[in-house]
Amino acid sequence: MEEFLEQSVRYVKGVGEKRAEVWAESHGVRTVRDLLHFYPRRYLDRTTVTAVRNLEESSDSVTVVGEVVSKSVVPGKSQKRLELVVQDDNGGRMKCTWFQGIWWVQKAFEEGERVAVHGKVQRYGRWFSMTHPDFDKLNDEGALLDTGRIVPLYPGGEAMEKVGLTSRSIRRIIYNLFKEHGLKLGEMLPEWLVGSHDLMEGRVALRAIHFPKSIDERRRATERLKFEELFFIQLMLAQMRNEREKIAGPEFAEPGTYTKEFVREVLPFELTGAQKRALNDVFVDTSTGYQMNRLVQGDVGSGKTVVAVAAMMHAFDSGYQSAFMAPTEILAEQHYANLRKYLQPLDLEPRLLIGSQTKSEREEALRALRTGASPVAVGTHAIIQDEVEFENLGLAIVDEQHRFGVAQRATMFEKGEQPHMLLMTATPIPRSLAMTLYGDLDVSKMDEMPAGRKPVNTVLRSEKRRGEVYAFLDRKLEDGQQVYVVYPLVEESEKMDLKDAESGYETLQETFSDYTVGLVHGQMKSDAKDATMRRFKEGEIDLLVSTTVIEVGVDVPNATVMVIEHAERFGLSQLHQLRGRVGRSDQQSHCVLMAGYKRSAEAKERLEAMVTTNDGFEISERDLQIRGAGDFFGTRQSGLPDLKIADITEDEGILEEARDAAMSLVNRDPHLRADEHAALRTHYQRYYDNRSLDFARVG
Repeated sequence: MEEFLEQSVRYVKGVGEKRAEVWAESHGVRTVRDLLHFYPRRYLDRTTVTAVRNLEESSDSVTVVGEVVSKSVVPGKSQKRLELVVQDDNGGRMKCTWFQGIWWVQKAFEEGERVAVHGKVQRYGRWFSMTHPDFDKLNDEGALLDTGRIVPLYPGGEAMEKVGLTSRSIRRIIYNLFKEHGLKLGEMLPEWLVGSHDLMEGRVALRAIHFPKSIDERRRATERLKFEELFFIQLMLAQMRNEREKIAGPEFAEPGTYTKEFVREVLPFELTGAQKRALNDVFVDTSTGYQMNRLVQGDVGSGKTVVAVAAMMHAFDSGYQSAFMAPTEILAEQHYANLRKYLQPLDLEPRLLIGSQTKSEREEALRALRTGASPVAVGTHAIIQDEVEFENLGLAIVDEQHRFGVAQRATMFEKGEQPHMLLMTATPIPRSLAMTLYGDLDVSKMDEMPAGRKPVNTVLRSEKRRGEVYAFLDRKLEDGQQVYVVYPLVEESEKMDLKDAESGYETLQETFSDYTVGLVHGQMKSDAKDATMRRFKEGEIDLLVSTTVIEVGVDVPNATVMVIEHAERFGLSQLHQLRGRVGRSDQQSHCVLMAGYKRSAEAKERLEAMVTTNDGFEISERDLQIRGAGDFFGTRQSGLPDLKIADITEDEGILEEARDAAMSLVNRDPHLRADEHAALRTHYQRYYDNRSLDFARVG
């Protein structure tokens, strides 16, 4: 079966070399397997087609089926447009309008041709209209619709059309494939798993996703294929977790003198419940004799650094050193300053390792770490360079871990005898995504704020209220507080954005001439940018204008106001991260979202979420719903396998079931050696085993 599925699609009846080339380029269809998993983008049947007389304006997409009555290119003030008039079987007429690709679209339609158009409907005068709708030519399929058949419609495009790959021809190709070779398709999942999860048989599901006999059959086929897709990812993570749990690591003793003294004497506050739970997780993990791989995820200001310091003291009590790696020098220096403050009462001295320090400072730090005179190294990737040696490294902590590659994290292991790994992120991750991105790690969630922290007051303001906003900033500056003003920087319009920020900077200098106004942007050299950030941190700059995302974690407690210009252009997680730059003391902080009137429905949702909640985990769930998993947290670059049919935003229930099934399988047959798992093992080894996945593997 595997050999058949791996055959080139060019040899499938009805495809050939030219079509195969275009299909591969347009949609990644290269093999028979790819063809079988080239799923319909939607279906036509009597229940999904709307009559023109029943149309209404809505944010939901609808499908209208009818005949092309006329097509014409209409001149406009700024650009031409193509207008197509479609008449349905009841005589109702609607317009379809294209502003781009109009010559190709015009050639694609003939008057009298039967088509299905799909999109959002708007009303202009007496006409209902769709702008840039998806469309399919139905040719002789009108009769099929009338007999209640469910007709699959496939992804297409101009290149596909040119070689005759329409929904109709794709249907014929896939239908013939099933007719001739359907019996070759076996069942990949073992009988016990299919039965215990009440799944449709694999071969039936593939046929039913393309040619469903009923809505219910299509639903069950979709569930089976989603489960299968998520199951193999979860199996890979379960296998990685199983392997990792067998790696020996330093065995730490019970928390001793330094840990207890730090928590009880040095800290001027009581730990939150979430901090206590996270610390307890660390204490348990490090006592087993196996290597810890734990991710601590918590919102900005939830107190992750305190957990990290207590974990370091726990390592020191057990005779081990710790390394704390941060993504930038300014963050490394900030952590170093905090660590010195915490460790000096205990007569301990951390060491800093960054690229810009003097030779003598570096040599002194290297000597202290090599001889064990210092219990903790703090730094950037400079920590993992060859010349850095530890006497006895037992714990490695990586801050904002998603900003380090696998190779950098893996190098940490070579600095000690498989040190315990504690990863930290201030980016709250939705549960469904955490199960997939970090499914092989143990996760501690910190969802409480330390006592005394006030939620940031967030408001939305339009341009006409700018005077009011500036008066507010003036009052805050007069009180001795500091202000951020952030402009978006989008790659496509970088020059324009930078100009926008620079003119904003000039305006703010004039408006607040009694105060020092600074500017940082991405085109500045790193040392100039760092110098400006340091001046702001030290209070020499009162108002900082920035085009870059202000460094995650940079702590300026006296900065209490964040103004975000063109807030509608930022993503939700980005807005929340920016807001996290203020509210870092017991003073009331404020975030002002300046947004234009022209806002997309998505932008309105983002801004509404920002105003209504400060909870990073709730924000992350909303962001995932708005954006979808593919774009969230850069997962397109994370190594996450492409999902063709499952959507972890919507399929959390199936994801959990798939995860349970994968764990049951690994507990039952860790190496997949049983005869009943032969087909599953072949598929898994070919596509998932030994993958180097940035999103999951720590080393």
